[in-house]
Amino acid sequence: MANPQTASSKNPADNLEANARTLAHGERALGAIKQLQLSAIPQNYELLYAFIAATDKELCNALRCALETHSSLTNEMAASIYKKYLDNQQVPERVEKVSSKVSQEMSDIMEVIEAASERTGHYGESLKGVNAKLSGIESPQQLQKVLGELFETTNDMAEYNEVLERRLANSKKKIDDLQMNLERTRLESFIDDLTGLNNRRRFDQTLELEMLEAAESGDPLCLLMIDIDRFKAFNDNFGHQTGDKVLRLVAQTMKTNIKGRDCAARYGGEEFTILLPHTKLAAAIILANQIREAVKTKELVKKSTGESLGHVTLSIGVSAYRKDETIPQFIERADVCLYTAKNAGRDNVKAETDLPRFRARTNAA
Repeated sequence: MANPQTASSKNPADNLEANARTLAHGERALGAIKQLQLSAIPQNYELLYAFIAATDKELCNALRCALETHSSLTNEMAASIYKKYLDNQQVPERVEKVSSKVSQEMSDIMEVIEAASERTGHYGESLKGVNAKLSGIESPQQLQKVLGELFETTNDMAEYNEVLERRLANSKKKIDDLQMNLERTRLESFIDDLTGLNNRRRFDQTLELEMLEAAESGDPLCLLMIDIDRFKAFNDNFGHQTGDKVLRLVAQTMKTNIKGRDCAARYGGEEFTILLPHTKLAAAIILANQIREAVKTKELVKKSTGESLGHVTLSIGVSAYRKDETIPQFIERADVCLYTAKNAGRDNVKAETDLPRFRARTNAA
């Protein structure tokens, strides 16, 4: 969110106009919070302010899609959108902070090592001095004195080594903790908060990498586009909390039916994707039907009353990667298959081999 204090101008009129604009955005954001009956928390205010100010095109599209799909917005949905488009903007800052702490810890360790090297040098000089004294000893008393000095110097070095060992062990633990924090931060930026699946950002990155590998290796790669049938009506009839349970049910079913490098993700709203490396079209169609059937067999029951809410069905489109095609072309073909499945009555799977233009091209060949 833009900070009005940083948007200073040499022209006072410009400042007044900028302030008036930010105040207007703020008032509209508060009005939207009241209208949508969201909790009046800073996170929701920031989300609605960003939407009204149109500071992020993807965020605006996601929020519009959620409002059009569900006719409303729950705190859970708002939190999910915030986490994806605003909270994750803080990830680079969090990574930078962790990296800074690692650098500081490394600097401290270097200082300790330098001090230890200097201490070791002094110890070596002391040993040389003791050695020189030993050659000139003429009585037991002198020997006792020299050995006493040697014991004292060695004992001091042993104690210092213990302190050094503890310091280095403590530093190692700190760095290990910082590394775990860094990895956790990185992973959080790729996970959809509601379903626990990969988010759109992670899917886009994985798709690009897998297409590059498939192009180089010639191995098959398939894509499933999955949509929950009549989800808006389900939300309207039973409420958004039940709708969220449906999303989690579908996500969990997808998780249990994939393996290895398969990448399941929430693409947006009630739409999901599964990327299947090293999988031919026929096998991808079988998997799509397995997931569709598995979801369909699960009856939804309202816990508070025991009322049956019926069954959820899926429409799925399946496409196979073609060498040298672009990412939009690959996704669009799966999308066309998905809408073909919708138009065919829903609750079914359609692959590119079911598309008329595909059959016409195959017959012509």
